[in-house]
Parts: sequence; structure tokens; C-alpha cells
Amino acid sequence: MKSGLLIAFEGIDGTGKSTQIPLLADYLRAKGYEVVETREPTDGPYGRKIRHLYVNRQSSSPKEELELFVQDRRQHVEEVIAPALAEGKIVLTDRYYFSTAAYQGATGMDPKAIFAANDFAPRPDLVLLLVMDPEESVRRIEQLRGEQLNDFEQVEQLRKVAELFATFSDDCILRVNAAASIDRVQAEIQRGVQQLIEKKR
Repeated sequence: MKSGLLIAFEGIDGTGKSTQIPLLADYLRAKGYEVVETREPTDGPYGRKIRHLYVNRQSSSPKEELELFVQDRRQHVEEVIAPALAEGKIVLTDRYYFSTAAYQGATGMDPKAIFAANDFAPRPDLVLLLVMDPEESVRRIEQLRGEQLNDFEQVEQLRKVAELFATFSDDCILRVNAAASIDRVQAEIQRGVQQLIEKKR
């Protein structure tokens, strides 16, 4: 490939993004590609502020929350994503601006305005949108991970987020049934990525 590829994993919490990304990275590295695994929120100064909201989301207004995500993404693009793409690497990011449009949109903000606020960010070559019923995702978080739900993971919130994800129609989006087995989900992901690579050659 002449240039890098940006692949974003999106979906509500509990759909298995953090399980699927390393599996895809291993698959691609075995084929000889250089892969960068990254995530949002990042571990940078804005990302750390966002993580504080997980336990006290009321400490910030929706507008302030959105600004944190935009600033975190701006730094992420400048320091990680853009340099890796320029070097011809495949970037796998756990969340990107589609998540911001869905999660902050679920608070009542306009998703179109959120997309516009992120127009500085490179458009993904592929968005792997992992789709699952919110009740099942909550069950996974509580029972399989053994975690308590944070302020972004409440089921009513996740229903609104899932509804917004369902409205996104960008042609870079590939919807994947995340309720299937890990192997079946990964196989579907690999098929979609392989088609992308062949198209970009």
C-alpha cells in the first residue's frame, strides 16, 4: 500500500472492541503490515480529564464534555494518527469521532454539529461498527468483566447511543453483529479489512 489505513472500531460499551482489536492486529502483522493500536480517550491530558467524567459526568456540561473530546482527538491525530498514516502504517483506533457523535449526541447535542466540529480529523478508511443489544452489552460489562457500570454505561444512555449509531450512514461503515462468537466476529472483521486492503492496493 502506498499510504496508511485508518480503521476505527465503534459501538456501544461492552461490544468487544478491546477483544477484537488485538486479534485483528495480530492477523495483519502476520501478513507483514505495520500496525499501530491506539484508543480514545487517549492517555494525554484531555483524555485523563475525560476519564474523570466516568465517575462524575455531572461535573461537566455537555458542551464542555464535547470540547474535551475534540481537544483530545486533535492531539491524538497530530501525535499518533497522522504520523503513522504518513509512514504507511495501519492504524486501529478503539473509538473515534463516530463515538463522540453518538455519545454526546445522546445528551441532546446535534450529531451533525459534532461531526462538523471534528472535520480536522482524517476520515477513516473503514469503520467497524460492532452492533449489540444494549441489555446484552450491560450484562457483559457486569458479569463477564465483573465491573460496575460507569456514568457512560447506563442502559438508558446506551439505548440512546445505539439508536444514534443506527442512523449513521457513511459508506465507510461496516456493521458487524457483535453478539456472535469472538471467532465469528473476528472472521467478519478480517473479511472487511481484507476487502479494504485489496481495494487500496
